Amino acid sequence: MSKNVIKYLQERGFIDALTSDELEKVCEKPIKVYVGFDPTADSLHLGNLVGIMALAHFQRFGHTPFVLLGGTTGRIGDPSGKSLERPLLDTETILKNINGIRQHFEQILDFKGTLQRPIIVNNDEWFHNFGVIDFLREVGKHYRIGTMLSKESVKVRLQSKEGMSFTEFSYQLIQGYDYYFLNAQYDVVLQMGGSDQWGNIISGIEFTRKLTGRTVYGLTWPLLVRSDGKKFGKTEEGAIWLSPKKCSPYQFYQYFVRIPDADVIHMMKILTFLSLEAIAEIEAEMQKPDYAPNTAQKRLAEEITRIVHGEKGLEKALKVTEGAAPGKEAKLDGAILQEIAHDMPHVTLPATEVVGRSYADLAASSGLLSSKGEANRLLKNGGAYLNNEKITDPSHQIAKMDLIEGKFLLVGAGKKKKVLITIKK
Repeated sequence: MSKNVIKYLQERGFIDALTSDELEKVCEKPIKVYVGFDPTADSLHLGNLVGIMALAHFQRFGHTPFVLLGGTTGRIGDPSGKSLERPLLDTETILKNINGIRQHFEQILDFKGTLQRPIIVNNDEWFHNFGVIDFLREVGKHYRIGTMLSKESVKVRLQSKEGMSFTEFSYQLIQGYDYYFLNAQYDVVLQMGGSDQWGNIISGIEFTRKLTGRTVYGLTWPLLVRSDGKKFGKTEEGAIWLSPKKCSPYQFYQYFVRIPDADVIHMMKILTFLSLEAIAEIEAEMQKPDYAPNTAQKRLAEEITRIVHGEKGLEKALKVTEGAAPGKEAKLDGAILQEIAHDMPHVTLPATEVVGRSYADLAASSGLLSSKGEANRLLKNGGAYLNNEKITDPSHQIAKMDLIEGKFLLVGAGKKKKVLITIKK
């Protein structure tokens, strides 16, 4: 392992831009570094995981990670990378969201070991009693409208039909003050974020320099995108959340098992702690003629699921995966299905809506597929499963004997997509 975290992150493809080449030398000694997370939902999503991993790498190199929760900025919403203004959240929702996302940092960062203990702060602590006139005098006077308008995120929005409200326009001032405050109070000298945060980071660096004369730094990483250019962490069902309440360990695991070969190595470098040597070995194995397909994806899925959901979460994901695997080798019973009921997509239906119905009816009514027409096409193509057994007859009707222990039915579309139906008594 490299002795310098900046070199190490560059080797992992983690760095999009640095505000100064001096940062590598600065990081030869322990520093304090922060990433901001706005509580726009009660869970963070896969894109946010990059920021947590960045903090974790810095922590492993002896630096102190600061997590900034945006109790104030979350009330406005960052316009960076957004084509529409975010809905404004009330205070109660923001507090609920903050409580929800804290668990991710406690799971991934080391709060109890020998490493530098992470510090979690909420910018509402210093903005709560900051009056608007005082803010305009102390902060607003140091910003120039021309410079603010030149930010790429601002220019894009101003040219759009939606435009940009003054509320969103003020976001960069608030984030800039955050950096100044953390530097003044805690000696934080590095802010990190996705490449869409470059303008906001520069804003904070300049504001801090004007008020203190100090030099502080910025680092951005590339946005998490697939080899086809689409955003990682988005599915037809929505975002891949880090909370097990919004995306079970099984669903989370399965997302990574299904990613293309072209994306596996990049994801290993960005979203796992696997050494670069281990990743290089996996990459070499993938090129061999006897390589078993999906082996690398399974390793990736295991590593990331363990990081986000812990060892117990990974055990659950593997248990559900085994229980939901198609083929005669996978023996389903009530005990297994009862265990996995809350760890994979599931619905509860009365027996009258299950027994006597066709596969197409159930696939549509359970939400597995969007329509009966789609289900019938799947039947013709050999991708329809009931209780892990392939069915091809579109006239097949569900009988009582198909229900496992009279309570469960596992409906599948292909080998990966499943819905567990529980019979309502």
